[in-house]
Amino acid sequence: MTDTAATTEDGAAAHTEDGAAAHTEDDVAGRVDAALAEIFLTPEGHADPYARYALIHELAPVHESSNGDVFLARYDDCRALLRDNRFGKAFDPDRGVPNNADAEAIAYRRARSEQTRDAPRSMLALNPPDHTRIRSLVSRAFTPRRVERLRGRIEALAEERFDEMAERRELDLLEVCAFPLPVAVIGELVGVPRADWGRFRSLMSAAVMSLETGATRDELEAAEQAGREVWRYFTDLVAHKRREPGDDLISAMLEVEDGGDTLSEGELIASANLMFAAGFETTTNLIGNGVVALLRHPDQLARLRAEPDLASSAVEEMLRYDSPVQLDSRTAFETTDVAGVEVPKGRRVVTLLGAANHDPTHWSDPGRFDITRAEGPPMSFASGIHYCLGANLARLEGEVVVSGMLRRFAGIELTAEPVNRPRLTLRGYESVPLRIVPA
Repeated sequence: MTDTAATTEDGAAAHTEDGAAAHTEDDVAGRVDAALAEIFLTPEGHADPYARYALIHELAPVHESSNGDVFLARYDDCRALLRDNRFGKAFDPDRGVPNNADAEAIAYRRARSEQTRDAPRSMLALNPPDHTRIRSLVSRAFTPRRVERLRGRIEALAEERFDEMAERRELDLLEVCAFPLPVAVIGELVGVPRADWGRFRSLMSAAVMSLETGATRDELEAAEQAGREVWRYFTDLVAHKRREPGDDLISAMLEVEDGGDTLSEGELIASANLMFAAGFETTTNLIGNGVVALLRHPDQLARLRAEPDLASSAVEEMLRYDSPVQLDSRTAFETTDVAGVEVPKGRRVVTLLGAANHDPTHWSDPGRFDITRAEGPPMSFASGIHYCLGANLARLEGEVVVSGMLRRFAGIELTAEPVNRPRLTLRGYESVPLRIVPA
């Protein structure tokens, strides 16, 4: 069923003849399906999902699509679903792909899923008790204390980026700062040698296309190839760290133990791969999306210059306003009621995190970018047992970059329109051309 509370201004459909009401419901469902198809599959939807989210909020914030998936747009519904242990991760090749997606891509996903069903998977794709066990062991190595120790190093690495920006004056923010800084931070933390950092931008960019519901078969094949190359790299790196451990996350994960339990070789490689990829992919997008949002709202930029203590609040608003992660999904382990809709066992529910961050029932004037907003955390790092382990590290890097850029540069402006990446799940830019004036 579809939530059609907003079908008419006064709910008149409920008082019409059955046929007219059904027609109205079908019309609403069709409009929402069309909006979802645009969000997932079109350049226009990738460039601006938020106008489509607004329509979904108006018409059907709880929506059963024509392919059977249930979509949630409200903040509270998404949060509750992600914290509900009656839902979890399923080994599902379709990943919420709309009916009108590339048929060859869908067939390829299904074939590859069968071939890799028994391959080691990261905790991102696991449920309890496997997820609980692996996350607990990884958390023993990836401690808040280890992250806080990085603050000084992050600031030093950021200054190197600002020096290069000052020298160039005209530059691509992604190329000079938003990619190299997060990859340096997570590279040092995980234990990836500096000489290898640069190779991962194109590799990871290709690999994460497997998360995109609108990916073509060619993009999925490239993702598969990149994923194999990254896996081989971390297999060799883990073997090297066994021989020559250092002060890094991989070495620490090799040593963690809980009542005799340790991480297997496959679990180690999958965890290192996940931590490294997640550690720069989302942070790169946070920096790129956030700086663009600031530059497009000069009143907020001026406010932050005048009140640098607002940096933490500004980063939270950047995460909310244009989230680096736009969606997640879970599958029902039993027939369950979700926001008034019965979801059968085995049915997938998609949480539209970007829509939750623009939910007018949770946020005041959600389309306004306001760095002083204090209405709770955004849904950008998800919620529940799969809440992002590196969320605090991403926030810290965002604060260091935003504060540092405003301190180092008297002027920052876009020289051309930023180029969007043609993606939804992981939302960001291909390039952000800037001109800067050193202070």
